[in-house]
Amino acid sequence: MITLTPEDVKERFGPLFSRKFLVMVDEKAGLAEIIEQCQARGTIEWDAMNRRRAGGAVASCAVEGSTMTIHARLGRHVVTFGPAADTIGGQALEGVEVNGDEAITSWEGIAGAGVGIAACLPQAPGVLRAEYPSEEDLKVGGARTNHVRIISPKYEKVSFGIDDTDTKAEGATWVMALKCAEACHIAGVEFLNMRLVQLNPKVPNKTTNCVGSALNFAARPQSIPALREFVCSFVEKQTVSNDTGIAFLRGIGMEKESPYLKAIKTEILTVDHAEKEAQRLGIEFLDKNGRKGRIGALGAVLWANRGIEAAGLYGEHL
Repeated sequence: MITLTPEDVKERFGPLFSRKFLVMVDEKAGLAEIIEQCQARGTIEWDAMNRRRAGGAVASCAVEGSTMTIHARLGRHVVTFGPAADTIGGQALEGVEVNGDEAITSWEGIAGAGVGIAACLPQAPGVLRAEYPSEEDLKVGGARTNHVRIISPKYEKVSFGIDDTDTKAEGATWVMALKCAEACHIAGVEFLNMRLVQLNPKVPNKTTNCVGSALNFAARPQSIPALREFVCSFVEKQTVSNDTGIAFLRGIGMEKESPYLKAIKTEILTVDHAEKEAQRLGIEFLDKNGRKGRIGALGAVLWANRGIEAAGLYGEHL
């Protein structure tokens, strides 16, 4: 086994194009979420299509611009690997494993895709080191096949739902949510994205549009308590409403499907409804109010990682 740091890889192959590599793990659910960013969109799109075709640990891939998000299964899995064709992929994710506070991803690539996994990805910000089975795996390009294990810090995914921080006279929940994310500078925490979640606009007791906000973070396990405290404190200090709700979910997705995905956008619910469903799903409320903001906060967490449809009325698609 040959072990190289990102600096070693860069010195050997020259600076290449990976801009980010981050692995979040949910050991209880047996899932991982991998985020990669490249200098160009084309390489990310090709990688995503080939990895999905090759199978292995990959459950799904999504691409936004030059960033790819992979949802993967923990463990090692058989890949269908070779030159790109209808039933095989030229690049594959064989496995995602956890060793203490590190995440280990195992990759295979052929030809140009081998350059991607052996020379490009291992020098991305976020990588700790790369392990190559032999010197042959460090010979890239042409028709060669390459193998590598990439070791990175183990992160977890955490999502916050925030609602009812404004009144008809002042405030906007999405503005506060973004300011909260921008103000967060906790070691071991990385802000991923913010999502505006359209709730049921027909509820009678609302400001105007009835929109909750979700914040998604990647966090090292030891940093999660400080992150919870920061978000809760920031929102409670900045809110202009007495009804503010703050919901919290730790993990990638939820084990149980919720009928509230639809109900939060189409029905008029009570705080009691929201609290019972949150308890069933393992979602925690951090606010001390126990008032109507919990309904929208639950809805924001439910839709926090469901794509652009979160911003629409129920059933709307682009």
